[in-house]
Amino acid sequence: MAVITMREALNQALSEEMERDGRVILMGEEVAEYQGAYKVSSGLLQKFGAKRVLDTPISESGFAGLGVGAAMQGLRPVVEFMTWSFSMVAYDQIVNNAGAIRYMSGGQYSIPIVFRGSSGAGLQVGATHSHTPENWYANVPAMTVITPAFPDDAKGLLKSAIRSNNPVCFIENEKLYGFKGEVPEGDVLTTIGQARICREGSQVTLIANSASTHVALASAEQLAADGISAEVVDLRTIKPLDIPTILASVVKTSRVVIVEENKPFAGWGAQVAYEIQHRAFDSLDAPIERVTGLDVPQPYARVLEQAVMPSAERVTEAAKKTLG
Repeated sequence: MAVITMREALNQALSEEMERDGRVILMGEEVAEYQGAYKVSSGLLQKFGAKRVLDTPISESGFAGLGVGAAMQGLRPVVEFMTWSFSMVAYDQIVNNAGAIRYMSGGQYSIPIVFRGSSGAGLQVGATHSHTPENWYANVPAMTVITPAFPDDAKGLLKSAIRSNNPVCFIENEKLYGFKGEVPEGDVLTTIGQARICREGSQVTLIANSASTHVALASAEQLAADGISAEVVDLRTIKPLDIPTILASVVKTSRVVIVEENKPFAGWGAQVAYEIQHRAFDSLDAPIERVTGLDVPQPYARVLEQAVMPSAERVTEAAKKTLG
C-alpha cells in the first residue's frame, strides 16, 4: 500500500495494463512527447514506444474514430480527451459508433475501448471547458460510465475498464488529480457497478460521485459537529448504478440528499431520486433533496463559480431540511 496522487494511480493502471496486454494502446493529444496534459501518461512513451503511445492531431472526432476502428480490429484502445468538454465534437463517434456497432453488427464486433480524460468546474476555465458530462453518456444503452473519487478507485476501476469488452466513458475530475490516498500495489481490480460507503451514518444519506463525494464528506463533518449522523455513498459508477447499496442506505436513514456537480435538469441525480421513490418510498420520512450546480453557464470569476457549484454548506442546509 502506497500513498500516491490520483494521476499517479491512473498512470500505474495504464502502465500495468499495457504491460499485461500488448493490445492495449493509448492515444490522444499530448499523451506521448509531452507526457500528458495532466501528466497521467508520464513515462509511457519511453516504456512502450511510439507504436503504442500515439500523439494525435487536435481532432477529437478523428482520433476517437481511429480508436473505434482499432477496437473493431482487435486492439484495446484508451483514448484520452484533454477535457471531456472537447468530447462533444466526437459525440457521433462515441454514441453512434462505439455505442451502437456491437448491436448493429449482431455481435460480430465488440468495442473494447476506454474514453478517458478530465472534466468538471471550479478551476476558472470558463463555460466551454467546465462540463461534467456523465449524465449525457449514461443515456447511451451500451455505455459504461465511471467517475472515480479516490486514487485507489481510479486505479482499480481503470484497470477493470480496460479489460471490459464494452465501451467505457471514464470521467476524471480535474480537481482530483493531485488528491492523495492509499493505493494497493500490484494487480488489484475494482468491480464496475459497485458503490462505496465512504462514511457510516444513521440519520441522513448523502449520495454523490467524483469531486462531489468530497463535498458530501465535508458536509458530513459539519453535520457531525451539530450531532447529526450522515452516511456518505460514493456511487463510483453512474452506469451501471448500484441500486442495492443505495436502497440499503435509504432504508437505514430514511432521508436522502443527492449531491452532483451537473446541472439540475435530467442529471443522474434525477434518476437516483426516481429509483429511490419507486423502490423504497415507504422508507422515506422526508422528500429527497438535490444539491446540484446551478442552471447557468459556468462563470469564469472565482466567486461566481463557487456560488454556482455545490458546496458543503448547501449540502448541510439540505440535510437539515430533511430532518425538519
